[in-house]
Amino acid sequence: MTGTGPAGPVLIGVGVGPGDPELVTVKAVRVLSRADLVLVPVLAGAGVADAGLAGAGVADAGLAGVGLAAAEPGRAEATVLAHVHHGRVRRVAFALTERAGRARREAAWDGAADEVAKAFAEGAATVAFATIGDPSVYSTFTYLAAGARDRVPGLTVRIVPGITAMQDLAARSGTVLCEGTESLALLPLTAGLPRFRAALEQFDTVVGYKSGRHLPEVLDVVRDMGRLAGAVHGASLGLPGEDIRPAAEVTGPAPYLSTLLVPARRTTRGGKL
Repeated sequence: MTGTGPAGPVLIGVGVGPGDPELVTVKAVRVLSRADLVLVPVLAGAGVADAGLAGAGVADAGLAGVGLAAAEPGRAEATVLAHVHHGRVRRVAFALTERAGRARREAAWDGAADEVAKAFAEGAATVAFATIGDPSVYSTFTYLAAGARDRVPGLTVRIVPGITAMQDLAARSGTVLCEGTESLALLPLTAGLPRFRAALEQFDTVVGYKSGRHLPEVLDVVRDMGRLAGAVHGASLGLPGEDIRPAAEVTGPAPYLSTLLVPARRTTRGGKL
């Protein structure tokens, strides 16, 4: 698929689900398999032991000082490599946690966009960026696409949707997200406790992403509002070390990429129709 072709350069954000390689759409696998280059995000500055990916078809994006070759593979990369074996997968550094400063985040976004522009300049027609969950929901793809548009004239941006952690946690825990006329709110718990409390007051089902170190304080709010019964905590969904349990049983901080599901109050079948 080399050469820009009549449609011009195409950048595709591909949702690969929350971590379970089986929760990837047929379309996602097709796009990842055919793309001239597949970019996968890794944590900028990650300096961990070699992940044993030699020969797995993952290249270092060449960003100085970020240690990409030695970085631990992220969920998106691991999922991609479960389906794609063409050797055209390249890592790009992103500041993936809330503690990264704005300047560091901007530098990572610009570096990733430069990689996209470089790939098209070298003759690629299609570049895919794999992101956990869905590219339209709290995804790093948003920032990459904005930077790439500034660098690549005539760029077409497309999206392949993916299964979200919210959906996966609901399925694995047997929790109904919403029914009838119920409302549903999704927000990052990094937005602060006042916004989370307001969501619990205004919406039926509330889902919070990125529980992390905020989880104990968040659960205090859920408890104070009488919504703890039925609430579910989930982390590492579909992966080794998966943790799904009633939120009432969680006593400390959680991994950054954790999900909290607070379902609507229901008393009768079909009561919200």
